Amino acid sequence: MLGQYSTGRSSSFESRIFVYELTGLADNEVTVGQAAPIRTSSSQFIQVPYGRMNAEMRRITMLGGKIVSIRPLGAAGDEAAEE
Repeated sequence: MLGQYSTGRSSSFESRIFVYELTGLADNEVTVGQAAPIRTSSSQFIQVPYGRMNAEMRRITMLGGKIVSIRPLGAAGDEAAEE
């Protein structure tokens, strides 16, 4: 109807998953106290829901990592992300 609008987020955005390619995560003063060790290989891939993208970017930066690329899940080259 004319004049109506939605204040909530669209469910299509909330269900979208993005793949982050990361480099540079290593043991540092933040990660050394965590129970699970962090891999130190050259690239890592993580899947992030749309609603958590900003928080995950902050977390990666805090841990000393660098985001190399961000792409939607299902884009070309996602075979490595589905390990």
